[in-house]
Amino acid sequence: MTEAAPDRTARVVLVDDHRMFRTGVRAEIGRTETTGIDVVGEADDVESAVRVVAETRPDVVLLDVHLPGGGGVEVLRRSAGLMGEPGGTKFLALSVSDAAEDVIGVIRGGARGYVTKTITGTDLVDAIFRIADGDAVFSPRLAGFVLDAFAATDTPPVDEDLDRLTQREREVLRLIARGYAYKEIAKQLFISVKTVESHVSAVLRKLQLSNRHELTRWATARRLV
Repeated sequence: MTEAAPDRTARVVLVDDHRMFRTGVRAEIGRTETTGIDVVGEADDVESAVRVVAETRPDVVLLDVHLPGGGGVEVLRRSAGLMGEPGGTKFLALSVSDAAEDVIGVIRGGARGYVTKTITGTDLVDAIFRIADGDAVFSPRLAGFVLDAFAATDTPPVDEDLDRLTQREREVLRLIARGYAYKEIAKQLFISVKTVESHVSAVLRKLQLSNRHELTRWATARRLV
């Protein structure tokens, strides 16, 4: 790990619903005396993330995209006031997902960059400081998603129907459209079957669809499957 200048420190909050991953990241980058990274808080869902970020006012939040309570997009929405302040908190998405809709969703929400969990500790430290300085940082192939989404003249920059859904509802939507049964979705997302049913009902209501077959056609038309 390359040593940071002693007068350069970035205050960071880790937001991820897997405790072991947070522990690993803290161990890798949180040695302030050598990395310059001071981990000032952690959170594992939307509610705790919003609270910890508001309390600590970090320079950078490392934000997982898939979180209980509405996902990273919901954290961004509820933290918009902090991002708007002079020298305000900046968000860097750190996720296992490299799906275009996840990348575009959090960038629309206000994140300054998006890197995948394959990133090395050294590169993550560099990304944090670059984000703190106001730069945008992306893992190599992900920047193209953002450029395509925001630069294309023949594609609307915002899908208002999709934006009505929370991050968790989008996850359930994609799995339903891929043919997964409710029990399989529950197992994959670590939630109950009843919660899956509630999410499906919410998706159908918000999109004004009648059944999972219509939902599958809707998702396929938008290349979400």
